[in-house]
Amino acid sequence: MTAMNDDPLDPLIHVPARLKIVATLAALPDGDTLSFTRLQDMIGLTPGNLIIHLRKLEEADYLTSEKTRNGTTPQTTVALTSQGRAALDAYTRALRDLLGGL
Repeated sequence: MTAMNDDPLDPLIHVPARLKIVATLAALPDGDTLSFTRLQDMIGLTPGNLIIHLRKLEEADYLTSEKTRNGTTPQTTVALTSQGRAALDAYTRALRDLLGGL
């Protein structure tokens, strides 16, 4: 699923939960990751809800996820891609332009 180019407010990011995810990951230094559980705690979504939103963002190449094992404990980390950062920047500019007329 790709974002519609004629809509300056990227519908993929415009969903409040996804905007929180992208904004939270964008606050990290480029290349840094956040664990799934930490992201879940910060955003306040159920694991199932978070998985659905992360999958949509990953399908659009806005973020990457990596599953690793720490001993017997599986851990998933997520990070924003450069494409995700660019999409958030474009979304932010479009929102500022839209609100600038108020």
